[in-house]
Amino acid sequence: MAVAAAPTHGGGVADHIHPEPHSFIRRYIFSIDHKIIGIQYIVTAFLFMVMGGLLAELIRVQLMNHSGTFVKPDTFNELYSIHGSTMVWLVIIPLLTGGFGNFVFPLQIGARDVAFPWLNMLSFWIFPVAGLMLYSSFLMGAPVAGWTEYPPMSLLGGPGTSMWAAAIFLIGVSSTLTGINFLVTILKMRAPGMTFTRMPLFVWGQLATAPLLMIATTALGAALAALFIERQFGVPFFDPTRGGSPVLWQHMFWFYSHPAVYIMILPAFGMISEIFPTFARKPIFGYKMIAFSTVAIALLSFMVWAHHMFTSGMAPFLQLPFMILTMFIAIPTGIKIFSWVATLWGGKIHLTTSMMFAIGFIATFTFGGLTGVYLSAVPFDLHAHGTYFIVAHLHYVLVGGSLMAIFAGMYFWYPKMSGRIMNEFWGKVHFWLFFIGFNATFIPMHWLGLLGMPRRVAVYDPQFQFWNQFASISSFVMTAGILVFFINAIVSLRTGKKAGANPWGARTLEWQISSPPPYYNFKKVPAVLAAPYDFAEPLPYRGLEGELDPNVPAPVAAGH
Repeated sequence: MAVAAAPTHGGGVADHIHPEPHSFIRRYIFSIDHKIIGIQYIVTAFLFMVMGGLLAELIRVQLMNHSGTFVKPDTFNELYSIHGSTMVWLVIIPLLTGGFGNFVFPLQIGARDVAFPWLNMLSFWIFPVAGLMLYSSFLMGAPVAGWTEYPPMSLLGGPGTSMWAAAIFLIGVSSTLTGINFLVTILKMRAPGMTFTRMPLFVWGQLATAPLLMIATTALGAALAALFIERQFGVPFFDPTRGGSPVLWQHMFWFYSHPAVYIMILPAFGMISEIFPTFARKPIFGYKMIAFSTVAIALLSFMVWAHHMFTSGMAPFLQLPFMILTMFIAIPTGIKIFSWVATLWGGKIHLTTSMMFAIGFIATFTFGGLTGVYLSAVPFDLHAHGTYFIVAHLHYVLVGGSLMAIFAGMYFWYPKMSGRIMNEFWGKVHFWLFFIGFNATFIPMHWLGLLGMPRRVAVYDPQFQFWNQFASISSFVMTAGILVFFINAIVSLRTGKKAGANPWGARTLEWQISSPPPYYNFKKVPAVLAAPYDFAEPLPYRGLEGELDPNVPAPVAAGH
């Protein structure tokens, strides 16, 4: 596995992959700089997060009362359909791949940019256009069958369902282009000496995610194209009354959407693997096992899609292998969790906001993973499928997992992006409001589901009202925490403490240059001599002389 890497480019700044623009439009709007594009993704995705979060709060207001009089049932169906679609395709995936992926990993591998900068710009601009298309579906009757849009219900929805299909198809195009770009960049543009076993673990997360973006998304694209064609031109792909198969949609959709779960978590695993060694001040435990288990998860993610379909009439002899494979995928995930805990054990832990979110991630994601093991068992799934237990499990994996890691990454890399450190006091207020509000919102949904409350209903049995009210009030607390985060991020741009190059004392390459990084990233592409996590050894790089401005504060240890 110790494969040598060729130099990215020539030695000097003049050899940058493209010249530095000087106009505001070319530099900050239609930019081909991976760092600016990464920030564009992050800002745009957070704006969509505000919109999707407001839809979630409208849903919780509706469920405060069992009779559900706040909105009409059809409007409620539209709200949860667009909310789910927003959080999956417009928030979590763009933040982790287009956002942090673009900004961080080219710096970590010593590259001057991604392999195809113009393609990178195109990938970004498809994203907000598709998001606006998705929300425009409200003007013509938004989709009402949830983010999965199962036929035949999705065949009966208003014109907005066709707009939904077109919007998600475009997001798939953007994701596919990003996957191609990232894969070529990692394979061909690593700094000299950066073998695979010297790559930062965040890069491993992006390397494993890129093929998922390229391969799984094509299945979704084909399904969306077929749904659009059937709705607009009457070709009966999924209509059972004319020879179509609704179950075909489920196979095509979940062949994408279960790998998509790992598109939404593998980069997050990489983030956590960068944060723990930095703030525990010790090498990551089991580097190779974490790296190789990332690849194992990516491969196994293509073999478990049908566990979403145990109630669809699947033959029992097919249920068994999918049940076993779904349980098996917990093993490489468990390897990571044990490695992270071992990294913390005996470390000199600095409880920065980033570290608190990373520790919170272990707690919430592990809990969501355990309920996933329950759901992998066919008898349990037959009981819990279609109930609020599924809602709770999904949010523990995607919010307690992906979003907790995103917040940890924001506090960690915000100084590198902006040159400022986010206020730690308000960061910790954000953590506690979010962590307490999140758990209080979604823990009750587990037993609501086990007691029989179905998901996706605007009205429900009165016996479930107390815990729904409890969950709704708790969701407002969680939302207050997110509001604190946004205010903190905006205010810190002007008033935050200046970061210097390396405020955390981290060892990966992005922290060895100024904050924010210069346009060309590195004056001279450095050589890599070892893996980046051994704090007892000198920095494992050669050729970084002259990268830092002598007037900028020197790196300091975390917590000082």
